[in-house]
Amino acid sequence: MEVTISRKAEKQIKKLPKQIVTRLLVWIETIESEGIESIRTIPGFNDEALSGKRTGQRSSRLNKAYRVIYTESGEIIEVLEVNKHDY
Repeated sequence: MEVTISRKAEKQIKKLPKQIVTRLLVWIETIESEGIESIRTIPGFNDEALSGKRTGQRSSRLNKAYRVIYTESGEIIEVLEVNKHDY
């Protein structure tokens, strides 16, 4: 599986705290080595499908506040955003 990062996400990643960037890299490495299904079985990532205007997208938690939003297209995972989630 291949993970690509959108230009918007690249800009957001530059501004993130170091521990969030590290967690994102673990997320990416896990997907590339074991596949997306492995992420969905790890409870800490809380991977879930989104709804509403984000239908077709998924999110995984990087910690309690930050999440990665992505789409899945065959063997390619595209990271759309990494943001602080508003609860």
